[in-house]
Amino acid sequence: MDHYQGDHHHQQHDLHEQHRHHHHGNESDAEALTSPHDSTSSPRDKHGLHTPLLQRKNTLLPEASYSVEKHQAMVGANVCPIESLDYELIENELFRQDWRSRTKHEILQYVFLKWTFVFLLGVMTALIGFGINMAVENIAGAKFLAVTKFMSTRGFVASFLLYAGSNAVLILLGSMLCVYVSPAAAGSGIPEVKAYLNGVDAPNIFSPQTLLVKVLGCICTVSGGLIVGKEGPLVHVGSCLASILGQGGSKKYHLTWKWLRHFKNDRDRRDLVTCGSAAGVAAAFRAPVGGVLFALEEVTSWWRGPLLWRAFFTTAVVLVVLRTGMAWCKGGACGLFGEGGLIIFDVEGVKSEYGLLELFPVIVLGIIGGVLGSLFNSLNSKIVVFFGGVLNKRWPSAKVVQAVLIALLTATISFVVPWFAECRPCPEHKVGVLPIGAECPTHGRAANFKGFHCPPGTYNDLANLFFNTNDDATRNLFSIGTGGEFRKSSLLIYLACSYFLAVITYGIAVPSGLFVPAILCGATYGRLVGMLMGPIAGEDSLDEGVYALLGAASFLGGSMRMTVSLCIILLELTNNLRMLPLIMFVLLVSKTVGDSFNDAVFDIHVFLKGFPFLDAHPEPFMRHLTAKEAISGPPITFKTVEKVGTVVDVLKTTRHNAFPVLEENGAYLCGLVLRSHIMVLLEKREFLPRLDDSYDAEGIRLSSADFAKPGSGKNLKSIGDLHFSAEVQEMFLDLRFVTNTSPYTVVETMSLAKAFTLFRQLGLRHLCVIPRKPRPNEGSPIVGLLTRHDFMPGYLHEMHPHLRS
Repeated sequence: MDHYQGDHHHQQHDLHEQHRHHHHGNESDAEALTSPHDSTSSPRDKHGLHTPLLQRKNTLLPEASYSVEKHQAMVGANVCPIESLDYELIENELFRQDWRSRTKHEILQYVFLKWTFVFLLGVMTALIGFGINMAVENIAGAKFLAVTKFMSTRGFVASFLLYAGSNAVLILLGSMLCVYVSPAAAGSGIPEVKAYLNGVDAPNIFSPQTLLVKVLGCICTVSGGLIVGKEGPLVHVGSCLASILGQGGSKKYHLTWKWLRHFKNDRDRRDLVTCGSAAGVAAAFRAPVGGVLFALEEVTSWWRGPLLWRAFFTTAVVLVVLRTGMAWCKGGACGLFGEGGLIIFDVEGVKSEYGLLELFPVIVLGIIGGVLGSLFNSLNSKIVVFFGGVLNKRWPSAKVVQAVLIALLTATISFVVPWFAECRPCPEHKVGVLPIGAECPTHGRAANFKGFHCPPGTYNDLANLFFNTNDDATRNLFSIGTGGEFRKSSLLIYLACSYFLAVITYGIAVPSGLFVPAILCGATYGRLVGMLMGPIAGEDSLDEGVYALLGAASFLGGSMRMTVSLCIILLELTNNLRMLPLIMFVLLVSKTVGDSFNDAVFDIHVFLKGFPFLDAHPEPFMRHLTAKEAISGPPITFKTVEKVGTVVDVLKTTRHNAFPVLEENGAYLCGLVLRSHIMVLLEKREFLPRLDDSYDAEGIRLSSADFAKPGSGKNLKSIGDLHFSAEVQEMFLDLRFVTNTSPYTVVETMSLAKAFTLFRQLGLRHLCVIPRKPRPNEGSPIVGLLTRHDFMPGYLHEMHPHLRS
């Protein structure tokens, strides 16, 4: 009891003992989400209070994660501890001195660096996206040319073994990189980016290692023939680049720059990551405006005017770099890559007039897209949870085996099914109507009329879809003036196979995007509806390629539930502005139908991974609770000048990330001090030899740079790593100049719903709850702290079981 002398210290000791048995309002978000209250099962449901938060049958987390002290989530293919981000502006004496001492030159340098960063971000994202596309087209093209040659010389078995073997090797490499090198690179990465921009920090999601594995794994996965895309991974790639730039490089790989210290905070990194996600979409779809709207509509939780300009500038840079690269490739410098243009799936030049008759198939497409999209979300989530629960109990190699088996299954279906298809005579098309594959049949890499194993003068319509890259298959479905190219039975077979493969593929331990599978499935049944509408509408019918576009929009809207961004992305993809009303209509219908069944696919995966995500609106029951009722115990507080031994003991016995600081014998709230800032003071040994209330602001030897946050997911030095002698522990620590003297506070009687709205819209990590009436002579001036955990429906349900009714 040497360090607990005086009434205040005894009170602190009592609070420490309470901490061992109860959750306090100022717990770290990682600890709070697995407090003793929820050591077995914590409910969480966006629609109510009856679904457990971390119940194993509903998430990917193993049972062992319920009893640990840190909250865990699935990051890529691994279970990792997570924390929250500090988006609040910390106003303390160091902050004020920093801004008072900044010259106009330094302020201009700060602004200039921001624009320089987004420029570099756009250039680097575009170059990586261009490189991924070039590598995929060359690897996949060489594979298809070799298999076609084997098919004509050595027969079915040899060509199948070459095709399946090459695909399996590529997927094996991509999966091993994800499982053994960087598990955070698995999947699309959009759930992780979305959670980060909501305020959830996880280790290694934006590390250089993750970036490298994401790029290499994406090349292997897409060229390996899986029904996946590179769009989601490119969003993650852009975000990784933004985070690495924002944190000044990587200390681990000795790539750091001291002049980037201005961006050592979560607010600037959040803006850069948002611009990075927009740049990723722009690089994937060559859709700059769609990229900005995607960031605004889907991934970010906070948006402001200046961010719009910077995101728009970033995507514009991406567009310029891509145009330059495409012009360079037209000269043949990119091997098998370079055909086509900036508009990937051009449906310009077709009949664009439509009447009321076309609205009926558009409604039908919207309904089909909503039903199939929501069914996809449901089936995929069940499969991911089932295999995740099974594979997480086994060795990591099981995830690699799963990926390779799915690769072999995909290769078998895509090669064997077309082999049994009936060969069809070539249609009488005018040469030059189509940009690629105008001749029939074509035995090359990219064509509308694949010869496959068919004799001269005939083609295999199933091979046009199966024995092709995903991009070329989409071009064939979107191609205009090719009525009668596919049989209805062929489209049905391809729809069933691609839908099944997409359901079981998304979520395995490889970098994989969901946009391309959704476009493939939607374009398939869209073209089928167009074939059915041909005899009904006659010459006034829209082209089958236009119906394929509307079908792709319906499936995207039914699974992802995006509207504005998807609409603009599809318009930029296809270069036909006249289709805008129909695309808008089909997206609205499909989203409405899908919302009646379940959530968007990325929202579902955010939940499955266990991220404590704060939705845009509070739960309805929160209106019946007050802010005080969400707090289970009093906070642990410090005095403005505290004994070193007391501070060290508190840090060792708690995992809180913020502590209220009281002054005048605990009568008034001075502010809030962060654990990380206290750790800096302890590491730098900024101690006072005696208790001295005199405070000289000019005597501060530390600067704001000393308190800059390290890279995302990098943990600070633990309190257990610091050792102090008994003499040092009797010294004092002045917390005043690092205390945030203007924390956000709410009165204890405020409704929890209103506090939730304030907490989320301001991007807070801690929200102080103060008494309704000042009590200078009795009680504490602070009731407690609200963190992200305190707004989780499951935690509130455990505290207030009566809310079940």
